Amino acid sequence: MKKIVVLSGAGISAESGIRTFRDADGLWEGHDVMEVASPAGWKKDRALVLDFYNQRRKQALAAQPNAGHLELAQLEQDYEVVVVTQNVDNLHEKAGSSQVIHLHGELFKVRSTIDESLVYDLDGWEMNLGDRCDKGSQLRPHIVWFGEMVPMMEEAVREAMTADVFIVVGTSLAVYPAAGLINYVGAEVPKFVIDPNMPPLPASDNLYLYPEKATTGVKKVAAYLRESLKL
Repeated sequence: MKKIVVLSGAGISAESGIRTFRDADGLWEGHDVMEVASPAGWKKDRALVLDFYNQRRKQALAAQPNAGHLELAQLEQDYEVVVVTQNVDNLHEKAGSSQVIHLHGELFKVRSTIDESLVYDLDGWEMNLGDRCDKGSQLRPHIVWFGEMVPMMEEAVREAMTADVFIVVGTSLAVYPAAGLINYVGAEVPKFVIDPNMPPLPASDNLYLYPEKATTGVKKVAAYLRESLKL
């Protein structure tokens, strides 16, 4: 069975009503991103950070997968599909994707502030000051903040290196290290990039560009894989 590796970004979730991580003026829901997505912000005002992610969870609970998410999940009927996502929401899982790697963490998980191996599923959307891990420390969002390591990157690189097809959807390929994942894909591997704001990419015989939204682009790529490439 052929293996498809997908790198997804904020654009695919935006079509489900999830606000993008950072807009043009460097604000996220009215906050400087460093106030709510950095170790320094957490140290300065834990209550603000916890409330911020509580609101993001409430928003995500109401969101539903769109046609892009659903089409990627449908590909599992014919291929092995691994989704590597920069998104922290669970829309890929809601759509039915069974292999999802979250590079930047998961909104509905929390972890210990003294032992990163202690990760818990969050029941509902709310986490508060005083919520503690089994070792007695305050819990924090299971999110990769600015300045922190991306622990799932090594696994994502391994998947990219074994891809028969590589699909990029809804990302500008501007956030590293995730943006560098395409460089680990074999030169002979067909690569599809779907985004209305097409990132600059070097020309290649096996590079296919779809300058459109995920809801339409993923369906076209899926049809092309089945009909033209006979994969």
